[in-house]
Amino acid sequence: MEAWSLTTILVCFGGGIMGAALGGLFSFVLCGLVVLAGCLFVLSGGSDFVLLQVGLGPIFGPHVGGFCSGVVAATYAAGVKKNHPSGAAKDILSPLMDTSWDVLLVGGVTAIAGHTLLQGLVKVPIINKFDCIALTLLVICFGARLLFQKEMPWGCPRSIKEHGYLGTNNYAISWAPWNAQPGKIAMLGLGAGIFSGALAMGTKTILDPMAAAGTVSATGAFVVPLIIAWSVAAIMLIGINLGSGSVQKFPIWHCQAILAALAFLLFNSLIAAAIVGVLAAFLQELMARMFYNHGANHIDPPAAAIAVGTLVLNLTSTVFG
Repeated sequence: MEAWSLTTILVCFGGGIMGAALGGLFSFVLCGLVVLAGCLFVLSGGSDFVLLQVGLGPIFGPHVGGFCSGVVAATYAAGVKKNHPSGAAKDILSPLMDTSWDVLLVGGVTAIAGHTLLQGLVKVPIINKFDCIALTLLVICFGARLLFQKEMPWGCPRSIKEHGYLGTNNYAISWAPWNAQPGKIAMLGLGAGIFSGALAMGTKTILDPMAAAGTVSATGAFVVPLIIAWSVAAIMLIGINLGSGSVQKFPIWHCQAILAALAFLLFNSLIAAAIVGVLAAFLQELMARMFYNHGANHIDPPAAAIAVGTLVLNLTSTVFG
């Protein structure tokens, strides 16, 4: 798809409306399903369109309707229209159909903004060493926090003063508190790192010969090993969306998945994937403490960690590769 065609802008807008209607988290789960389907198409020798243009592109990528639109629309509904179903901008689980037409419109406009910003970021040296989809998501959501909640990226000064910038009040203000204790962070990161590295290794083994033969695109052959574990982790978040109580406490590991897979692809080592899985899990918690815990709206800790972690891995690979 052409980046600036009318068709592309229209599908961005429509996907953004749908993402707002579904709510941020459910739209992200749907994005994960589409990405997994796209990976399977490529693995079977098919087109990479569903993977690159739908699941990770302008139609329903995380930076457009597949997550960002729902987050920004929730921020607007809570901060401006005062008609968010739960009243909380951080609530990205609730669908937003029970709000108003302009909330859905904000979702559509957000998707166009996300697509536009991404096209610029990928062309800027050094900046393009970040995961630019994740970075786009962060910038847009920080902008929504400032515009609709009148807060800076670090959140509410009163909360920071009361609990300390990196404090959690014994996890009372934590993002996903069941995911926040150091021992569980390390162990989940280790498991996710090895699992994701193994999926990257297996799919790379299948796709490299196919790419060499011209059966699949070189881009698809790289992206599938990078993203397949991420898509599985994204789909699993449906448990958070639909569960309650202890049933809702699913692991959140798509950050660890993509960074561990990238580590394997850059360094060809499962040990590197395991180590990066652990480090990514702690980086995710740090991002939660810096940008989510004290804030009024959802700033996604996994996206923040993916953006920063990708930069670090790419620069490390450049220096030591």
